[in-house]
Amino acid sequence: MGEAGDAPFLIVCDHAGNRIPRRLGTLGVSASERARHIAWDIGADGVARRLSDSLGAPAILQTYSRLAIDCNRPLHVESLIPTVSEYTEIPGNAGLSEDERVQRIEAIHRPYHDRIAAELDRRQQAKQPTALVAVHSFTPVYKGESRRWHAGLLYNRDDRLSRPLVRLLTAEGLIVGDNEPYSVNDESDYTIPVHAERRGLPYAEIEIRQDLIAEAAGQEEWAERLARVLPAAWQAAGF
Repeated sequence: MGEAGDAPFLIVCDHAGNRIPRRLGTLGVSASERARHIAWDIGADGVARRLSDSLGAPAILQTYSRLAIDCNRPLHVESLIPTVSEYTEIPGNAGLSEDERVQRIEAIHRPYHDRIAAELDRRQQAKQPTALVAVHSFTPVYKGESRRWHAGLLYNRDDRLSRPLVRLLTAEGLIVGDNEPYSVNDESDYTIPVHAERRGLPYAEIEIRQDLIAEAAGQEEWAERLARVLPAAWQAAGF
């Protein structure tokens, strides 16, 4: 997205879309399956864009489907280019050669992360304080198990921004997961470990339940909420 002001946030969205490069066809996956969570984080794009506008903060959004390549996965893990997602097989990802794998990395994964790195370099050179804010969404039910949280804050080694965010969102009457429904680690995640933790930057990886943001009204509500609590959490953390 476009240039922004001096807000201390850079917003990223690893799974903002479900596009598949034309040369890959449908990957052998039906249109109905490509519309589901296995292909993208439903609602996250709308929240990230609106949050960017509200905060006056830049946003970098990855709009290719995680079925083609998951831009929040390290390059060495099997789930980088999944052959099965939940219960759905991805025939177009089976039996890839090393050249085919590298082509997807160079076409999708690397440019996205190079763009994030370049923006963080620019902000560092300008001595602009920065927290990385990663916007994701999760399903209300996963493999038959209901998830009660409205949202979750995920972190690995650094919880400086996550802790006050959990408190602030809980104070609004929400059920907030503390490292739930997922957590961040170096083997399952890429964006936060590489771009935030290696640089010593504070960060927030925010997961929002998809049924709350599937439509525009919910996206607007959550963007407004996050635009309110993120600056408050930044201040509470003493940055």
